[in-house]
Amino acid sequence: MTAATKPSPVRRRRVRAPRGLGGVVFLLPMLLVFGMFSWWPIIKSVVMSFQATNLVEPARWVGLDNFRTVLADPDLPTAVQNTGYFALLALIFGYPMPLFLAVVMNDLRRARGLYTVLAYLPVVIPPAVAVLLWRFFYDAGSTGVFNTILGWIGLGPFHWLESTSLVMPALVLEATWAAAGGTVIIYLAALVSVPPELYDAAEVDGAGVWRKIWHVTLPHLRSIMLITLILQVIGTAQVFLEPYLFTDGGPDNATLTVLLMVYNYAFGNTTGGAYGEATALSLMLAAVLAILSAIYFRLTRSWSS
Repeated sequence: MTAATKPSPVRRRRVRAPRGLGGVVFLLPMLLVFGMFSWWPIIKSVVMSFQATNLVEPARWVGLDNFRTVLADPDLPTAVQNTGYFALLALIFGYPMPLFLAVVMNDLRRARGLYTVLAYLPVVIPPAVAVLLWRFFYDAGSTGVFNTILGWIGLGPFHWLESTSLVMPALVLEATWAAAGGTVIIYLAALVSVPPELYDAAEVDGAGVWRKIWHVTLPHLRSIMLITLILQVIGTAQVFLEPYLFTDGGPDNATLTVLLMVYNYAFGNTTGGAYGEATALSLMLAAVLAILSAIYFRLTRSWSS
């Protein structure tokens, strides 16, 4: 190319400028909507955490008093302990379940679509309906579903939702049933990308089912598993629906969680209207989860590549 036909730098800048401006114009409505419904509530919550307000009278600036009040609440250690216990049980029992179901369903030759629909069905059931259904399962009488089944082998009846030792595992079981279907779909989509030639090569080498899963399937799902793990930790740390709808924090605060405390601060009967304390506790929970996520991604950065 000669010097006469080579485009000048000035001309290239003139071509790029309108394209960048066009991108900003197309992004502007999305940024406005996202900022109004996502970023502005976050900023408003941060400001409210330093105020005393009932959302009717003018807010009064109180500095760090809301945070001191929340940290001095005697129920806070119980709520943190219960939230951690729920997250631990969900991690032990709820995290492997979708992976196991997806691997089994992926190997099915027939009716895979039917099983996929059945696995995802609990996700589309409204939470209130699911709670009514599982209340019937957890009925403490001899006619309850679980007590009837265990009664066949001479066990029970158990007071699933009234016992301080059984109520949290009972909530974890229902939460796992309700949410596992979405994760199963994610794993099934990821399993499509595993080359079938690898399974054929493993069979030629004499690998059994578990060795194929360990050496072929799991390495290809590693990045997805790391993402679903941190999403599950964040989701279980924000557990609210099950404790609220099943037990309202009882019995004896055995299912009182951090997010249920936030709700009680804001809308509860005894301490309702403490919106400053509610937002302060929400910010502390968000900060802990953000730090935990940052540490997690820092430690697993090399594994996900």
